[in-house]
Amino acid sequence: MKAAVILNPNAGNKKLVNEIDFICDRLNTAFETVTLYKTEQPGDGADLVRKLEGKADVIIGAGGDGTIYELINALAPLQQRPVFAILPGGTCNDFSRAIGMNQNPLKAVEQIIEKQTEAVDVGKHGEDYFLNFWGIGLVADVSENILEENKEKFGKLSYYMSVGRTLNQAEPFQLKMTSEKASYEGEAVMVLIGNGPFLGGTRAMLGNSSFQDGLLDVFVIKEMGIEPVMAWLQTSPDEEQLNPESNLMHFRAKEVHIETTPEKTVDCDGEKETTTPSTIRVLHNHINMIVGNR
Repeated sequence: MKAAVILNPNAGNKKLVNEIDFICDRLNTAFETVTLYKTEQPGDGADLVRKLEGKADVIIGAGGDGTIYELINALAPLQQRPVFAILPGGTCNDFSRAIGMNQNPLKAVEQIIEKQTEAVDVGKHGEDYFLNFWGIGLVADVSENILEENKEKFGKLSYYMSVGRTLNQAEPFQLKMTSEKASYEGEAVMVLIGNGPFLGGTRAMLGNSSFQDGLLDVFVIKEMGIEPVMAWLQTSPDEEQLNPESNLMHFRAKEVHIETTPEKTVDCDGEKETTTPSTIRVLHNHINMIVGNR
């Protein structure tokens, strides 16, 4: 098998840069060839993925959530999709946690060498793809309010620092949501749709989402307060809340259509590139990934 490593040298605290030579040496013990590519600017990773179609059996993304998002968006539309693997090197590394990758890159490379492969679901909205989550409202505001200096100093704790600053600023919007399972029309402060179970490096909000069941977990919080938040955090793995009078809705669906007034910025795996309206659907078993211990 031929492997290609796509490294973002600026991801996280740049710890991967100092270890990449050793990592490639270890990969060379398990793969026929290992080629290292270093990105210099946004878009380089996506260009490399497209150029490697049919030439690499395994693409290893070395970087944080932003790097993985870029690579997945280039890989998911391909006709010949190579196996994908993640060497975590960012702040939260959410989907690498979901698939059981050790957060120490030197231990994660040993998991990659084992080549344990499973098919995973991929979310899609419009022409864009995501592994972990799609969100509007409060979740996008929290991401927007993370201070870069806090991110560098405190890592994933910066996410929760931003939550504290943002909660009281939650602005309701008009939501029209339809799916094969449930519908809702009225005010909301957040819609969060999960494919993976981690957000901000923890399972607190998406802990029951499965990336292999062919379904998306949809959460709607209608107003900010302790009651809907506690109901959300206490949601059991198979519990759906479809009562349109409740402050919290939770259900699983294959496809969801979202319209809002006013137009809302979409946060997709931490990247904010699109706005509502959106149709979000799941592509079941779309990509084969090397996984760790879960």
